[in-house]
Amino acid sequence: MKTISIRELHQATGRWVRQAQAGEVYVTERGRLIARIVAASPLPAQPFFANPTYTRAFLRQRTRLRGGTDSTAIIGEDRDREVR
Repeated sequence: MKTISIRELHQATGRWVRQAQAGEVYVTERGRLIARIVAASPLPAQPFFANPTYTRAFLRQRTRLRGGTDSTAIIGEDRDREVR
């Protein structure tokens, strides 16, 4: 564990981010802890939603589902609407 000031972090951000691979780096401002830099965990080999599992209730209702209005069209209309 290494503790640095926010000023040190601004001056050498890359160095402290690389240092976080070895262990946590704590960032302080005026003696108060404000952030913690930790190493990233590796990405999973398979995305979470790659093989979804559905409940029986959902599979029964699935035949009744129909497509609706495209959400991008709704959002676009809302953005173009004049605000009063």
